[in-house]
Amino acid sequence: MTMASMVLRSRPTGLPTPENFDLVEGDLPRVVPGAALVENRYLSVDPYMRQLMDDGWALGEPFEGRSVGRVLESADPRLAVGDVVFHRGGWRTHALVDANDPQVRVLPEMDGVSLSMHLGILGGTGLTAYVGLVKIARLEQGETVFISAAAGGVGTAAGQLARMLGAGRVIGSTGSAAKARYLVEELGFDEAFNYRDAPVVDQLRAAAPDGIHVYLDNVGGDHLEAAIGSLVDHGRIAWCGAIAQYQTDSPPAAPRNLYDIAGKSLRLEGYLVREYGYLQQEWTDLVVPRLRSGQFVATETIIEGFDHIVDAFVGLLRGDNVGKMIVSVEPS
Repeated sequence: MTMASMVLRSRPTGLPTPENFDLVEGDLPRVVPGAALVENRYLSVDPYMRQLMDDGWALGEPFEGRSVGRVLESADPRLAVGDVVFHRGGWRTHALVDANDPQVRVLPEMDGVSLSMHLGILGGTGLTAYVGLVKIARLEQGETVFISAAAGGVGTAAGQLARMLGAGRVIGSTGSAAKARYLVEELGFDEAFNYRDAPVVDQLRAAAPDGIHVYLDNVGGDHLEAAIGSLVDHGRIAWCGAIAQYQTDSPPAAPRNLYDIAGKSLRLEGYLVREYGYLQQEWTDLVVPRLRSGQFVATETIIEGFDHIVDAFVGLLRGDNVGKMIVSVEPS
């Protein structure tokens, strides 16, 4: 058996292209004590990876990324052959994982829950929405919440969670009219708009004439400026992403109304979901029964085949996906 890895050939300018990547094939790694060989089944591609292409990933080395696979061979009793494992050895068909790595964990196989969900609604994507709305912004019943990149993995989870928490009004921005309709008709958003149709500040003001209480920010830039303008006094911003600046040589200027954070007594808090892993079981216990009952929808775009991982990644950055973008690796 052999394995394949996708490595970085060159650093992109703007949107990555296939020429920035190399597909490398080689022998399977030797299993050493304390480790296990995992055949990957699903791989996550995420917006933050575009930043790592600039200076975080070494040229010629396999990327990292959230992954789910099954143990083929093990030299540690904590990882038994056949176990389904979550780990971060992504962008490859097989990975040698360390049983002592705190990010490596054996996943339960649950009725009504697909393995891919552990990279989306049950993984860091869903947990990001949960932490942002419940722990950071502390959304309360009756409040109006605005979610940017609302048709993405975090956004689709956050909109459904906001509705479950009793939000009075859930508003989302997205990149097409079709996605906006999906958010309203399928996921229960009260209103959604295409940010390409008109300035975000004008569309948000029209969608929430009485203002918003909470903003979950996945975009930054003009979305953050618009949200600051629409937030009521003592409103809250949970800032988990800034996709607007991931593909620019220089970040966009700070919002012109940044001082309104002081003038309105707003609270803006950024966060990284990796610091909230201790809440994973709490989130799982909350959402799994609702997935089984149909109250929650695990929105996914799954691209088949490891050789299409670059297509999936570039498509994600273009906004081709609805929900979480996942690559399904064909078993060897």
